Amino acid sequence: MELSKNFQHRQAEANWYEHWNSSGYFKSEPDDRPPYTIVIPPPNVTGVLHMGHALNDTVQDILIRRAKMLGYNTVWVPGTDHASIATEAKVVAMLRDRGIDKNKLSREEFLKYAWEWKEKYGGIILQQLKKLGCACDWDRTAFTMDDNYYAAVIRVFNELYNKGHIYRGVKMINWDPKAKTALSDEEVIYKQTNSKLYYVRYRIEGDKEEYITIATVRPETILGDTAVCVHPDDERYTHLAGKYCFVPLINRKIPIIFDTYIDKEFGTGALKVTPAHDINDYNLGLKHGLPVIDTLNADGTMSEAAQLYTGLDRFVVRKKIIEDLRTAGNLVKEEEYINQVGYSERTDAVIEPRLSMQWWCNMQTMAKPALEAVLTDKIEFHPAKFKNLYSRWMENIRDWCISRQLSWGQRIPAWYDSEGGMYIAENEERAYAQYREKKPELSAAKPELRQDDDVLDTWFSSWLWPMEVFDWNKNPNNKELKYYYPTNTLVTAPEIIFFWVARMIMAGYEFMGDKPFDKVYFTGIVRDKQGRKMSKSLGNSPDLLQLIDDYGCDAVRFSVMISSPAGNDLLYDETTLEQGRNFCNKMWNAMKLVKGWEGRVLDNVEDSKVRFAIDWMEQRLKAVSQEITELYKDFRLSEGLKTVYSLIWDDFCSWYLEWVKPAQDAPVSTYVYQRTLDIYEQLLQLLHPYMPFVTEEIYHTIRTRAAGHDLIVKQLEPSDVVNHEILKQGSFLQQVITAVRDTRNKNQLKPKDTIKLWIDTKHHAVYELVQDILRRQVNADTIGYTEEAKQGAISIVVQTDKLYIESNAENVDSGLQRDQMEKELDYLKGFLVSVEKKLGNERFVNNAKPEVIDNERKKQADALAKIKAIEESLSLL
Repeated sequence: MELSKNFQHRQAEANWYEHWNSSGYFKSEPDDRPPYTIVIPPPNVTGVLHMGHALNDTVQDILIRRAKMLGYNTVWVPGTDHASIATEAKVVAMLRDRGIDKNKLSREEFLKYAWEWKEKYGGIILQQLKKLGCACDWDRTAFTMDDNYYAAVIRVFNELYNKGHIYRGVKMINWDPKAKTALSDEEVIYKQTNSKLYYVRYRIEGDKEEYITIATVRPETILGDTAVCVHPDDERYTHLAGKYCFVPLINRKIPIIFDTYIDKEFGTGALKVTPAHDINDYNLGLKHGLPVIDTLNADGTMSEAAQLYTGLDRFVVRKKIIEDLRTAGNLVKEEEYINQVGYSERTDAVIEPRLSMQWWCNMQTMAKPALEAVLTDKIEFHPAKFKNLYSRWMENIRDWCISRQLSWGQRIPAWYDSEGGMYIAENEERAYAQYREKKPELSAAKPELRQDDDVLDTWFSSWLWPMEVFDWNKNPNNKELKYYYPTNTLVTAPEIIFFWVARMIMAGYEFMGDKPFDKVYFTGIVRDKQGRKMSKSLGNSPDLLQLIDDYGCDAVRFSVMISSPAGNDLLYDETTLEQGRNFCNKMWNAMKLVKGWEGRVLDNVEDSKVRFAIDWMEQRLKAVSQEITELYKDFRLSEGLKTVYSLIWDDFCSWYLEWVKPAQDAPVSTYVYQRTLDIYEQLLQLLHPYMPFVTEEIYHTIRTRAAGHDLIVKQLEPSDVVNHEILKQGSFLQQVITAVRDTRNKNQLKPKDTIKLWIDTKHHAVYELVQDILRRQVNADTIGYTEEAKQGAISIVVQTDKLYIESNAENVDSGLQRDQMEKELDYLKGFLVSVEKKLGNERFVNNAKPEVIDNERKKQADALAKIKAIEESLSLL
C-alpha cells in the first residue's frame, strides 16, 4: 500500500469517528469496573461551536479517553440547555422574518414555533462536537425541556416551596428591557463605562433664589424622584431640615431628608432619591416612607407616570432632558465620569433596577453544606485559587430571583383563583384538588384557575443536570444513578461558578444528599494575542469548523491545549495550528520511515551496537509516562501535551530513529524493527487523548490489527521502575553528539568530511556502550582514547571530558576555537561566582532543603571541573 505524502485529516476523521461510535466505544452500562463519569456543561440550543467550546470540550475528551485507557467504565453525557432568553430571542427574530408579531400570538401558538425552531436548529452544536472528536455517549443525549426533565424541575419547585425556600414577593430586581424579563444578580455583567456626571439644581420651596444641587449619571430618572437626601452632619444643609424642594421640569414637591447613608464627599453631598429605579434609593424610601413612582415601561421607554417624554426610549430621553434642563436653567454643569454599568449577560442591554413581583429562592440554608464541601476538599477545585472566590459568594449569598417573563421554559406551577388565592402544585389537576380542599363549599362548580405566566430561570433546570441525566426524578433508586453519581470531574469556565457550579452543589446535597462531582477543573478564557476575549462582536474569533476543515481536528485540539495553563486564560495564537499540523506530518513521516524498513527485516542481523538506543528510549517512555500520570492528577494538561510532544519529536524522531536507522539498503534486525514499532505504539497511546485521529490512523498503519484492537481502547500498561543510569548515559551521549556537531559546524567542516575523535575520559565504559552510535552520528572514521592532548586538533570539553577532533580539512581555524573556549570559560566563571555566592549565604544554607544545597554543591563541583578542563585545553592552543 502506497502511503500518502502527509497525514490526510479529512478522511481519517470521518472514518475513525464513525468506527469508534458504531463500535460502541462511546457507550456505557453499569458493570463491575470503576466508573469515570463526566456530564457536559450543556451548551445552549442556540449555540454554534466556538473557541471556548474547543478548549472546554477538548479537555473533557482528553480526560475521558485517558480514563478509558486506564480501564475505567467511561461515560460522557452530552446534552443541551433550552436557554430561555437566548432561544426566545431567536424565535422572535424568526417570526419577525416571517412577518409575524409575537405579541399577537397566544402562548401555545408561540411555543409551537419555539419547538419548530428547536427541532431544526437545536441539535446543530451537538453534531459539531462530533467534528471535534468528542467521545460522548450519544444515546444518553439530554435536553432540559425533555418531558422527564421538565417534570423534575417542577417537582423541585414544589418541594422547595413546601420547605419554605421559595416565595413570591415584590423586590428590586435587574430588568432587561430588551428581553423584557427579570435577571438574577449573576446574569448582570458590569463594564467600566465612560459616562457623564450631570449637576442639576432643585429650587427650595419658599425661596425663589435658593437651590440644592445634586449630581447624577441618570438624569432621565429625575422624573421619578420622591426626595433629596443629605447627611445630618453636613453643615451646608442643616438649615434645610423640614424643607421641601421641587423636581425640575415637572415641579413635583418632594421632601429634603437626612440620612447617614449619604457620602458627603461624593458630588455635592446631596442625593436624588428615586425608589423605583435604584436598590439603595428603594431602601432609603422604605426607611423614610417615600412613595414609589415607576417612570419606565418594560421596554425601557418612559411611562405615563414620568409626565414627560412618554413612549420615548430612556437613552433618547437622557439627551433630551439635559437640553430641557439647560434651557430651564436647572443644569449647573456636566463632567466626564467613569462608572460601572450593568449589562444583560444575554442581550447586552443596559439593565434597569426595577421593582417587580417575582418568585424567589432563599439559598442560605442550602448554601451551608455546599460551602463546607468545597472548603474541606470533599469537592476539589483545580486550580484551588477559585475556592476563595466561591466561598466569598457563598458566605454572602442572596436570594435567587428564579422567575422570568418569557414563554419558553418550565412554566411556574402556581395557579390563582379569581379571589387571589394561590395553589402550588405539580399540575393543574392537583391545583384544583387543593382548591376543593381549601374551599369545599365551592367544589361543586369547577372554578377558573389561571396559571402563572412566568417561566423559571434556565439555571433552575440546569442545576439538576448531574442527577437528572440519570433519571433521578422518575426513578430515584435506579442502578445508573447509583453507579454514575457522584460524577468524577466537571470541566467548566470560572465565569459560571455562581450560575451553575455552586447551584449544582447545593442541589446535589439538597436532593441526593451527596455531592454532584468529585473534582471541578476550571479552564481559562480564550483570548486573542492582544488579550481580548474572543467574541463575535469583536470579530476576533476564528470560525472553528473552518479551522478543523483546513488544519484538521488534531491540529486544532493541539493549538488550544499547547498553551492552556491550568485555570489561566489562553492567549490563542493561530501559528500553533501550523505547529499542530506539522506535528501530525512529523509523526506520519516517522511512521513512513519505519515502515520503509519492513522489506529489509531479517532475523540474524547484528544489532548489539544499537540496543543501547532501544534501552534508553524505553526508559524515557517509562519516565515520561510516570511524569504524565502526575500531570493528569493536577490537571496540568498543557504541560502533559508539551511533554509528550517533546518525547515524540525530540527523543523519538530526532534522536532514537537516528540512532537505530540502518544505512541505506542495509538490513534491519527483527528485534530492532519490532521493538521500534512497540515503542511507537506506546508513544501513540500517550498522545491519543490529545490527538485521537492521527494516532489511531498511524496505529493501524504500522501494523495490521484484528477487529476490536483499536488504540482508543488499548489499555495503558503500568510503568515499572525507571533505570535512571541509562537515562543519564543517554543524556550524556546527546551532549557529546551535540557538542561535536556544533564544533564541526563552527569550524566549517562539511557533513561529508570524516573525522577522528579522540577522548580523554575516566568514563570509558559509557563511551564503549554507545561508541557505534556516536561514531555514526558525528561521522567519525574512528574513535580512540588518549590521556595526552592532541596537538593541532580541535578541542572540546563535555562535562569533565576532553575531546579532540582531527580532520584533514584545510580550513580549521584555531583562533576561532580559542575564542569559543574563552567565551565558555567566561560564562562558567560567572556561573561559579553566582553558585558560590548562594552557598556563602548563611540564611540560604540554614533554611534550604538538604537536597537543594546538595544540588548547588554539585553545580559548583561540575563548574570547577569544567573550568579546569577548558583551561588545560586552552594551554595547548
